[in-house]
Amino acid sequence: MLKINDLQVSYGDMAALKGVSLEIQEKQFVAVLGSNGAGKSTLLKSISGVVKAVSGEIHFKGKRIDHLPPYEIAEHGIAHIPEGRRMFSNLTVLENLEIGSYIPEAKKERKKLLEQVFSIFPRLVERKKQKAGTLSGGEQQMVAIARGLMQKPEFIMLDEPSLGLAPLMVEQVYKYTSQIHRGGITMLLVEQNFYASLDVAEYGYVIENGKVILAATSESLLANEFVKEAYLGI
Repeated sequence: MLKINDLQVSYGDMAALKGVSLEIQEKQFVAVLGSNGAGKSTLLKSISGVVKAVSGEIHFKGKRIDHLPPYEIAEHGIAHIPEGRRMFSNLTVLENLEIGSYIPEAKKERKKLLEQVFSIFPRLVERKKQKAGTLSGGEQQMVAIARGLMQKPEFIMLDEPSLGLAPLMVEQVYKYTSQIHRGGITMLLVEQNFYASLDVAEYGYVIENGKVILAATSESLLANEFVKEAYLGI
């Protein structure tokens, strides 16, 4: 579904991605792992068109997309749920969700999509008239994921969904992402939390200093001695 070849991205003179290549199959759940500043968020921004690559190619469902503006990439079925949730804090939960269905195809099915996200996140039914800025961090993350689903995507990218959340809420968020994946949506998860992400993902890429240094199944990565020592503290 997604193929990236030799992607290089820079911020001014600073190279953020140094020739990243990866592949994601349809309906697969893949994690991109690494420490803070490794280039994980830049990778997602490059896929969604927010950041343009210096060189390399990004193909989605066989079509090259790295030259397209973000709104066209979204229309191809890619939803980007950013780090920090990015709520419209003065709007209600319902208004935030409705904004998610701005793509013409999704707008036609807004009522049906709302029913679907409320069935996944029943707590948002209770909060739908509440201002998003007054929600807890966990509830805001639910809104962010639900807003992405309102886009009617085939491929969802999640950037650090566990950031700043209590352990119990992290568990809940990952339960929801697994449920969404079982519904047939391909998932790409960016995380620093190795244990939590490899528990839900099937395959993982480890990025360090803008380069992919490891790629393997989740089980293999958890058993890898370098990963144990460098990232799991074992």
